[in-house]
Amino acid sequence: MRPLIALLVFATAAVLFVPLAVGAENASPERPIEAVLISALILVVVYGLIAFDLIHRTLAAFLGASAALFISTTLGAFNKKYYLLSFDDAIEAIDFNVIFLLMGMMIIVAIMRRTGVFQWTAYKSYELAKGDLWRLTVILMIVTAVLSAFLDNVTTVLLMIPVTIEIALILRISPWALIFPEIMASNIGGTATLIGDPPNILIGSASGLSFNAFLVNLGPIVLISFLVLLGIMKLFFWKDYKKRRVKNVPELLERLKREYRIEDRKLLNQSLVVLAFVVVLFLLHDTLGMEPSIAAMTGAVILLIISRAHIVEMLEEVEWPTLVFFMMLFIIVGAAEKTGLIPAIAEGVRQMSGSNITLAIVIVVWVSGIMSAIVDNIPFTAAMLPVIAYLDQSIPGTETKVLWWALALGADFGGNATIIGASANIVAAGIAERSGYPIRFTDFLRIGAPVALVTMLLSTAYLLIRY
Repeated sequence: MRPLIALLVFATAAVLFVPLAVGAENASPERPIEAVLISALILVVVYGLIAFDLIHRTLAAFLGASAALFISTTLGAFNKKYYLLSFDDAIEAIDFNVIFLLMGMMIIVAIMRRTGVFQWTAYKSYELAKGDLWRLTVILMIVTAVLSAFLDNVTTVLLMIPVTIEIALILRISPWALIFPEIMASNIGGTATLIGDPPNILIGSASGLSFNAFLVNLGPIVLISFLVLLGIMKLFFWKDYKKRRVKNVPELLERLKREYRIEDRKLLNQSLVVLAFVVVLFLLHDTLGMEPSIAAMTGAVILLIISRAHIVEMLEEVEWPTLVFFMMLFIIVGAAEKTGLIPAIAEGVRQMSGSNITLAIVIVVWVSGIMSAIVDNIPFTAAMLPVIAYLDQSIPGTETKVLWWALALGADFGGNATIIGASANIVAAGIAERSGYPIRFTDFLRIGAPVALVTMLLSTAYLLIRY
């Protein structure tokens, strides 16, 4: 595993510095190369600390963000070559839409947990699978993928992971055998639609591509990738499923029926109504001009009021380490944007692709995929939008919008590679850690990297053949 991590860290440096070298001519007095290299170094160091599990990922991100601000306000105050970003820039870099969306949905899930619905769902899922653990895994993966396409993958993970942990505890198997397949399914399923993953929303807004366009163009490769994912997950976890075969399924189902029932139907009905209201707002957010976070916060406060849940107790259920990790990571990536690191990488991609449509597709998929495994895919996708828009106008054969699909597939599928590659991964890891089952970077990489590699290869072939 260590050689694989070393290879990934090397790939990190390569994907940062090779396109950066190509696009280095964009460096200017406003964007001195020293600041660019410092922001790149901070990014690589933070990534290395997380990859080798030297310190907790939240502390690593905290360290990187603090270093960027400290260097800017000390060395940067005397020499602009070392100035990365201001405090105001750091605050602006934090995507509070993501933070408040997560916080709102975490509160809703915390209140729903009081109803016993997650335990009841665990029982019903097992009943549907008729005691077969592999069939149960497939059911959970299908539900996760479909919900991720029509809600978003982060919200889906918030709803599904507590259920999954309950199921694992009931069956006395490692939660990892069910959690990992769900995380991978959430990222793949969310790729299918305009609203399934944040990068898709950015791409749809910049390109004018519709919900149906995403479903028609990305739906087939998402379905193919999901079927391949089933095979990969069976390969990884078959021993877990096989060694825990329940001998007396009817007896277990009867016990689960008695023990895992709905405890508070009134609160459950209230929660479901509010959740349905939030989902409708999610689906209409583009028409209403409403950020998803507003929908989540509104639903959370309504449910808090009508359920009379204690606000302090519910806030204690929020995954604060996960939210702090996101905020610090946004600041680190904000420094990379302000210094010109990410724009230079994007420009390097543009220059390397030239006018060759085949080469452009391959570069966009793989650079986006690798970058999405390294940093949050939202700011990188945002930086790539003008580059793709330019290539879309200047390279013959892009009338099918193939480069937009390449960006979406690379950014979304690449996020499966590492624990910090996608928001859904980080949220799921936070819930698992709170439940006593922490997921290490190396554990995630061992499973996620092959999934990302195979699905990105499939995506590349799909795009080259279809377009």
